[in-house]
Amino acid sequence: MSASKAVIPKDEWDRRLEEVVVSKADLNRLVMDYLVIEGYKSAAEEFSLESGVQPAVDFASIESRRNIREALNRGDVQEAITRVNDLNPEILDTNPALYFHLQQQKLIEYIRQGKITEALRFAQEELAPRGEESPEFLAELERTMALLAFESSSAVPPAISDLLSPGQRMKTAGEVNAAILESLSQGREAKLAGLLKLLQWGESLLEERAEFPKVRRKWWTGLDSDQLCL
Repeated sequence: MSASKAVIPKDEWDRRLEEVVVSKADLNRLVMDYLVIEGYKSAAEEFSLESGVQPAVDFASIESRRNIREALNRGDVQEAITRVNDLNPEILDTNPALYFHLQQQKLIEYIRQGKITEALRFAQEELAPRGEESPEFLAELERTMALLAFESSSAVPPAISDLLSPGQRMKTAGEVNAAILESLSQGREAKLAGLLKLLQWGESLLEERAEFPKVRRKWWTGLDSDQLCL
């Protein structure tokens, strides 16, 4: 029989948490990192004035990434590609997988709009040659082209229906955002996200040995930028 779990009372748990000292400067840097990575230019500027923390990138690049993400989230892939090239043409030139995914997203948008003739022509001229170069690209192209077999989005099976979801646009936008950040020698993910993942991992380990009050938190992607300004 396994030993019973230890029980950590709430008052003791709170006392231990209060003993952990985190400097205001470290918290401010975490907030600025989040605002920069997620593209909150106005909030980053205001927070910089309030806290004295300077971002590692210029504010103009933050706005550019935000505009690119918004273009992709509304399905305007060509505008996103143009803006990426205006920011740094080497990003797409040196990242064939990213460029393919942008072209794939463009194909998805044609299909979403019911522009079947344009979708077939675009797939043949732009994506088929790339699919011939890579088995991975070919598999993704075939999966995308399977959408054409269904007359309405409601008839698309779950195996490929995610391609038409807002999440697919967000996935592409996230990939572009990460590539731009990498080109600027920035982290691809907000440090706050990594810390919360570490917290979840630590809680899961502790849960195997003890009963304790869970840290109540909102998932970081749902946080409003105003809530992060300390």
